[in-house]
Amino acid sequence: MAAHFGRRLRKGAATTAVAAAAVAALSASQAPGATGEDHGRQTTAGASAPLPDPTGGGATGDSPYYTDLPPLNSPAPSPSPSAGTPVAQGAAEAGIPATVLDAYKKAEAELRASKPGCNLPWQLLAAIGKVESGQARGGEVDAGGTTLRPILGPVLDGNGFALIKDTDHGAYDGNAQYDQAVGPMQFIPSTWAWAGRDGNGDGKKDPNNIYDAALAAGHYLCRGDRDLSREADLHSAILGYNDSQDYLNTVLSWMEYYRKGTYSVPDGTGGLPAHRSGGGTPGSTPSDPHKGKPGSKDQGGQAGPSPSPTNPGGKDGGSPAPKPPGTPAPPPTAPSTPTDTVDHLEDAGTGTTELTAKTGDAFTGTISTRAETKAGASVAKVRIRFTISGDTDATFTGGEDVATVVTDAKGVAKAPALQAGERTGDFKVTATVVGRSVKGVDYQATVTERTADSLTATTGSDTPMTCTPGGEFADQVQVKATYQGAVADGVAATATLIKSAVDPTENDKGPYFKDANGKAVRTLTGLKTDSKGLLTLPKLYADDTTGTFLLRVTTPGGGTLTVQLTVAADGTASASPSPSPSASASS
Repeated sequence: MAAHFGRRLRKGAATTAVAAAAVAALSASQAPGATGEDHGRQTTAGASAPLPDPTGGGATGDSPYYTDLPPLNSPAPSPSPSAGTPVAQGAAEAGIPATVLDAYKKAEAELRASKPGCNLPWQLLAAIGKVESGQARGGEVDAGGTTLRPILGPVLDGNGFALIKDTDHGAYDGNAQYDQAVGPMQFIPSTWAWAGRDGNGDGKKDPNNIYDAALAAGHYLCRGDRDLSREADLHSAILGYNDSQDYLNTVLSWMEYYRKGTYSVPDGTGGLPAHRSGGGTPGSTPSDPHKGKPGSKDQGGQAGPSPSPTNPGGKDGGSPAPKPPGTPAPPPTAPSTPTDTVDHLEDAGTGTTELTAKTGDAFTGTISTRAETKAGASVAKVRIRFTISGDTDATFTGGEDVATVVTDAKGVAKAPALQAGERTGDFKVTATVVGRSVKGVDYQATVTERTADSLTATTGSDTPMTCTPGGEFADQVQVKATYQGAVADGVAATATLIKSAVDPTENDKGPYFKDANGKAVRTLTGLKTDSKGLLTLPKLYADDTTGTFLLRVTTPGGGTLTVQLTVAADGTASASPSPSPSASASS
């Protein structure tokens, strides 16, 4: 594979636009005197080791992909050819099929909103889509973005590729014995189970749909709080997709090329790359992008088309390899894997008392699960899937509700950190073995509301709050919340104009707030203290009723504050009270 790639680089030395970050690495193989045998891993300038995958995955290995490199110069955009009109090679390189291009840009827009710190460029998705499937085989998709024919990688049966037994009962790849990579961005089913997204809003997560696959790839690249505007994070994301320095260089080259100029061409008119790593033939589908070697998370390196019971002719409709006459086909065997030896899962010292967090906080406890044989021996290199279920909006770090982690040498898999959302309640995390039905483990967790046990007024306590009838109060009430003496931030609060100190029901006269339409309201909900524990209430207004009135602010946890308000004709506190006044302005 690498020798072939080296020759391709030399051939393209005069016609290839190389990403600035990869110039040093590519120049080494393009320089005069470079040999086809120089197939060691290249070092890209500024590249760093991949960031740890928060879902426990490792490198994908040297899996196959299209190695064709872009021309030196991006052709000037020209009018898109009509459907069915052949596209010149130069135009085909810069032109991206219309639906595929739209999917990349929509994925970028969604990630800009949901994960703005990632800074995902659509050109990165286009570059990966180019080397993984030739932009969905040159844009062979229907109007909704679904491929006209399934795009399948080789059967991952351990015969020259990774060994990944079936995890989806053939639902995505049609293979109920082993997994295969699926779709234009080449996900294997076990990865799609947690990374899949609905990118076109049809209520389904289909790896064969370019909108779904592009959005899933974007989230995959953005995991781990990466910022793809930083070179190290960009390289880490690409290497996390396929752990090959040549792959990194190729993707960077296409990304830079697309940044210099691209345009839309009709679906189905895009050109398909001609060369693949590993010696694959033109038209065959490259490797799975984020599946690795046996034992790494949901990953497995792959190569070209491979005949299988569910794909007799290999991918893309090719013919099976000829066999000598009279030679019977050996019966398929199912090699043993670490997963085959797992009998059950056990908790590995999680500690249930730690699985509680307040809304918006990270859980301090970590879920750990151990894979064991029937005799109780630990099993390493087994993929454990952690799934969150329940009515809360708690997630794993990165916003996922499913994560797959590989057990370590002690047979232990640690789930990513849990993050509480804004909804309180109980939820469950279930640990299961990917690809095997064995006894799993359930973990109960709870999200509680943020509380304050004390409220103090920073305005409205020392200085009486007064107003003339029909006027507005000069000051706004500000409250500080604490819990056990510490600042209580993000605490919900309710403010109500009450009838009296002994009757906390809402008053129907006296001071009031205004809603968005300017109407009088005397109860405010959905309030929250800020990062300093402070809450500033909206302006207060007075109707024509004079007297002394009470404003009460309450929080979960017992925090209560009562503020006295006076409405008098001369703006003083001498008017006779209407409701019973509070004895104190503080709780």
